[in-house]
Amino acid sequence: MIQAFYTGVIGIKSNQTAIDVTADNLANINNTGFKAAQVEFASLFEDRVNPTTPTNATSDNISVGSRIQTIAINLDSGTYQITDRNTDLAIMGDGWFGVVGQNNDVFFTRDGSFTFDKNRDLVNGQGLYVLGTIGSNIDYTTNTLTKKLDTIELGTTALQQKLKLPETLNFPVQPTTNIDFIGNLGYDVKPRVISAKAIDSKGNANKVRLLFTKDPLNQPATGSLWDVKATVTSPDGTVTYSTATGKVSFDKSGGFVSSTLNSVDNNGTVVKLNFGTGFDGIVAIANVPISGSSISNGKEGGELVGYDINQNADIIATFTNGEQSAIAKVAVYHFQNDQGLERVDGKLFKESSNSGKAIFYKDKNGKYILGAKVMNKRLESSNVKIENSLTNLIMFQKVYASNAKAITTADQMIQRAINMVK
Repeated sequence: MIQAFYTGVIGIKSNQTAIDVTADNLANINNTGFKAAQVEFASLFEDRVNPTTPTNATSDNISVGSRIQTIAINLDSGTYQITDRNTDLAIMGDGWFGVVGQNNDVFFTRDGSFTFDKNRDLVNGQGLYVLGTIGSNIDYTTNTLTKKLDTIELGTTALQQKLKLPETLNFPVQPTTNIDFIGNLGYDVKPRVISAKAIDSKGNANKVRLLFTKDPLNQPATGSLWDVKATVTSPDGTVTYSTATGKVSFDKSGGFVSSTLNSVDNNGTVVKLNFGTGFDGIVAIANVPISGSSISNGKEGGELVGYDINQNADIIATFTNGEQSAIAKVAVYHFQNDQGLERVDGKLFKESSNSGKAIFYKDKNGKYILGAKVMNKRLESSNVKIENSLTNLIMFQKVYASNAKAITTADQMIQRAINMVK
C-alpha cells in the first residue's frame, strides 16, 4: 500500500513535467526556429517478487514508478517558409547560427530572422549580434573597398566576431586602361569617327574621340592607309586633356594590319588603344555598312546602397555604380553531440561538456566551410507538430489522472487497514 502511494506520487510529478513541456511546445508552435522538447521516461527501479523465476515477458517484476530520464531536443527540421527579405536565412540540414549578447555570452540558434540595425550590426529578432567572418577587403580608415570579392572564406571558430559593417562604404574608382575599338571604316575617303568613354583617376567619364581620315593621293599599292587623330576631352567637351596622331593600315581584303597610335593620355592615366587583329576589330571593307563601337574597362566610383545576404551566407554590399562585393560571411556551427546542448529557451542553446565545443567543417583542401546549404529569403518554422503534441497532452493527462487515482486508492486502503486494527 505504501509502495502504491509513492508510485502514484512519483507518477504525478513526472507526468506533470511532461504536461508542462508539451504545453510549452504548443505555446511556441508559431515561433520561428523553435525546437520542441521531448520528454523521455525511465523506470525508477524494479523488484523481483520471485528471484528464482527465469526472466520472461510475464515475469514477476514490480516497478516502483517512473521518472523523467531526460528532456531531449527534437532536432527535426521545421518547414521552410518563403519571405521577402534577403537577410532572412534558413539552414538546410545540420548546423546552427551563432549569436552573442551584450555580456559576450555565445548562443546557438536555428532562427535566421536577421536584420541590420541602425548601426549596421547584423542582429536577430532578440537583438543578439550574429557571428561570422569579416573579409579583409575594406580599408576602415577611409571606408573604401580594397578588392572586389565573390565570396568570403570562413575563418576559424576563434576568429568569429560580431558582423558590424561600416555605415558608409565607397567603391573605388577604377581608371580605364584599355579600349577595344570595333567597326568598319569602308573604302571611300569620307572621314569616320568612333568614340569611347574613359574613366580617369578622379572618376570622370571622359570622351576619347578617334577621327579617321584617308588621303587618296598617299595610298599603298595594295590595301589602304588611314590617318587617325585621338582627342581626349572632359565629359562636356570644354577641357581637352590630350591629343595624339598616328596611322592605321589595312591589307587588300580590308583586314587590320598595324597602327602607330597605341595609347593616349586620359588626364594622367595612360589608356591603351586596341584596334584588334585581322577582322576582329577595325576593318576597312567596301560594300559593307559603316559602323563603329568601343568597349572600355574601368569603373566609376560608387557609394554604398545597402547590404544583402546571398545563398552562400555571404553579406553583399551594393553600390550606386551597380557593383557588388562580398564583405563578410555568416558562420554556421556544428557539434559532435547536438543533443548535449544546454537549452536556454526554445530558440537559444549553449554549448556544454556533453555537446563539445562548436566546430566548423573542412573541405578536402582543409578550408573551413559552412557544412550545410544556407538559403536566403527563407525561415525555418517551429518543428512542433500539433497533432502529436495534442495526442501526447491527452495521454499525459490520462496518466496523471490514473496516478492520482492510485494515490486515492492507496489512501483508502491504508484507512481501511487502520480501521481494521481498531
